[in-house]
Formats: sequence, C-alpha cells, structure tokens
Amino acid sequence: MSEHTLDNPPSTQPVDALAHWQRFAPDLPAEQVVFSEIVPGGGHWSWRLSRGMALRFVALDAGANCSVVLYAAHDKLERYNMPDSLKAQHTAHYERGHVLMSDMGRAMASFTQDSLGWHDPLGALLDAQRMHARYGEQRFETHRNAMYRSGRDGLLIEIGKHGLTSRDLIAPVNLFSKVSVDEAGRFQFHADHCAKGDSVELRMDMDVIVAISTAPHPLDPRPTYAPGKIGIAAWRSGPAATDDFCRQFRTECARAHHNSDVFALC
Repeated sequence: MSEHTLDNPPSTQPVDALAHWQRFAPDLPAEQVVFSEIVPGGGHWSWRLSRGMALRFVALDAGANCSVVLYAAHDKLERYNMPDSLKAQHTAHYERGHVLMSDMGRAMASFTQDSLGWHDPLGALLDAQRMHARYGEQRFETHRNAMYRSGRDGLLIEIGKHGLTSRDLIAPVNLFSKVSVDEAGRFQFHADHCAKGDSVELRMDMDVIVAISTAPHPLDPRPTYAPGKIGIAAWRSGPAATDDFCRQFRTECARAHHNSDVFALC
C-alpha cells in the first residue's frame, strides 16, 4: 500500500469518514474540530477562517517546513507585516506568545501552542530558479504528483484563488524552521530543528485568508527534494480572553489585540 493511500480514505469511503486530526492531534475537543487535512510535502492549500478559529500544525516528518501568509478577509490590502511584527515584539523569531500583526497594527493571529520555541520569519521562500538549481526539475507533465513545486509557486496558486497576484505575495512565516544569524550577519539554517510530531498552533484574531506551502525552506541544505508532510486541524478555540497568554506576552501584543477587539465590534 502506498503512502498516498494511507493518507487518504479509499474512493468507496466518504471523505469525512476518516478523521485525520485524531492521528496527530487527539487532544483537541472533538465537538470543536471543524476539519483536518494532511498536506503532502511540496503541497499547498488555503482557507478563509473566522476570528476565534485555530489551526494546529503538526510535523508528520522530521525536517518539515510550512510557509504561511495571512490577509485580512474584509480587505486584502491589509495583510501580515513582518517588519512591524518583529520590531514591535523585539524579536527575530516567533514562539508561543508572539502575535502576527497587520500593517494596521491589528493582531491577525497568535502563537498559542508551540513545541519548538523558534519559527522563522526571515528566510523567505524557495523559488523555482533556486529549486531547479539545487534539485533538478520534475514537471507535472512527466512526473504528475511527484513533481517539484517551489514555495513561491505554491503560494501564488493559493492567493490567486482569492483574487491576489504576485505583487501581493508577502514574506511568509516558515513554521518548524529555525534560522539564526551569526556574528558576520550570515543566516544559519538549523537542519535538525524539527522532529516528527512537533507542533505549533495559530489562533486567528481576525477574519483572515490563510495560505500555506509545504515546500522546502530555501536554506535547507539537503541535496534532494524531500519536503515533509504536515497535519493540519482547524478547531473553534474562541477569541483571546482578557487573561490570554498571548495578549499579556508583551505590551505591544496587548495593544494589537485591543485593536482587533475594537475592529470586531465595529
């Protein structure tokens, strides 16, 4: 039996008969789980999610990477802003407590659960030129589902479904990946950072469009194209409470959450 068969129900079985989330996130309350997916390495997907929804991401293979971009559902000109988010929180990486802020100063999503303590906001995306130079080329016309797809192309496909183009593609958050900076200012990729079973959760603090790609990180030194699978479960966690850990993580986080709270009431 192929790995693809194991990840998906047989054609004679209803699509919803196989609860993926029970394999990789069994602690989630069943009555609050909305859907779950297993996204193969090199895959991509997107959703429109409401405020108070959360996405649990689980690495189903060691060395996985999941590039995430966020846009406000009410107006896609408002989107995740990497420089503002890092500057406001005095950080160069994300962990539990951190908030992904929009260019309007609102909290778009928060890191509510995290087993790794480091997720990369600086490493950008694998593009087709770099992918072909490193791994060679496998096109859909000859390799079908075993084709190679870059993170940039995957995200362009997904945001295109929501009326966005290449001019709208923003710097992503690379979940499960760690990139540090050495004394000479050079990026250092930590290849053994993510183990199978590591997880991170993003709670949506606004109504948002979320797009993801599971292509390799552009700084991943592995010589073969072997991106890992990601399990994703969406569940209704509810909006941030007044004593929410992320809201209280930093004064700047509290301000961003306040801005999102006010916007939700308008």
